[in-house]
Amino acid sequence: MPQTNDDLDEPTPKPADASLSRRDLLTALGGAATLALTGCSGSRPQSAHATLPEPTGRQAVAVGNANVRMPSIYLPHGGGPWPWTPAFTPSLARDYVHLRRYLESIPDQLPQRPVGIVIVSAHWEAAVATVMPRPEPRMLYDYGGFPADTYTIEYPAPGSPVLASRVHELLNGSGIETATNTERGMDHGAFVPMKLLYPNADIPTIQLSLDAGYDPRRHLAMGRALSPLRDEGVLIIGSGMSWEDFRAHDRVRRSEAFDVWFQKTAVADPATRDLALLNWTEAPFARAAHPHEEHLLPMMVAAGAAGEDVGRVAFTGSLLGMRVSAVHFNDGAKPA
Repeated sequence: MPQTNDDLDEPTPKPADASLSRRDLLTALGGAATLALTGCSGSRPQSAHATLPEPTGRQAVAVGNANVRMPSIYLPHGGGPWPWTPAFTPSLARDYVHLRRYLESIPDQLPQRPVGIVIVSAHWEAAVATVMPRPEPRMLYDYGGFPADTYTIEYPAPGSPVLASRVHELLNGSGIETATNTERGMDHGAFVPMKLLYPNADIPTIQLSLDAGYDPRRHLAMGRALSPLRDEGVLIIGSGMSWEDFRAHDRVRRSEAFDVWFQKTAVADPATRDLALLNWTEAPFARAAHPHEEHLLPMMVAAGAAGEDVGRVAFTGSLLGMRVSAVHFNDGAKPA
């Protein structure tokens, strides 16, 4: 099976603070023009004191419903550019039918259309939590060995410097160091699920990196800091895989056991859930599932953003016999 490669950014300094009101965010989201930039230049962090780029192109007012709380979601993004390789990987194509159906159904499960999306992909790690604020995000084809046409895929959703600034504000306000990268492109952990969720690419979308320290507590804290975005019409997505290692020994049986733990954790009360995630290495076959935990850490962000909301298992399926699951935290109306 073709393999994918993670991208590890160099350390970047802390950006200048920028304070945005909820009204500022909701008014400005959706204003950037859409333009797909195929290919990828080298990732070079932006200076700490550089000014975030201003929104360009058409401007629109997008006001979220104050009576609705958007969910936070943890979903499996699959391997590489799988939606466009059915003939290349026929055995996986059969398994992917159900995952594709689930991903395409997500917009219909939301209480309203998002005014913006923050997505945390397993395929971007940085020394500190780093935001991609580019108004016109590039593409990053961070995989190898796939057909040539999978290196020309486009997802021309606009970015949002305004949303990026709001993310900085919330994280910095919680004592979490942040940085900015205007050069990196949107990787397959982001653009693959997004093309299935919103194929028209018309919702402002920004990526937020993992912290390369791999500390589950820090990623839960990142999610908690971002939780106010859910009341501002923003959808928070953690994109990973609940079982990541497709080469593990006895992986089918082991993945079933790990998934029992994962699903039980996902639907537990928040205190029990967060404690289990902090101690995830105690789960059955934890290190067989995740020799490196970058594909599980987006779940920590989604769970942190959930706050006191309890999760539900929105999808469970099999990829080459290995069990993978998705979790939605509060995809209904906010209580009065």
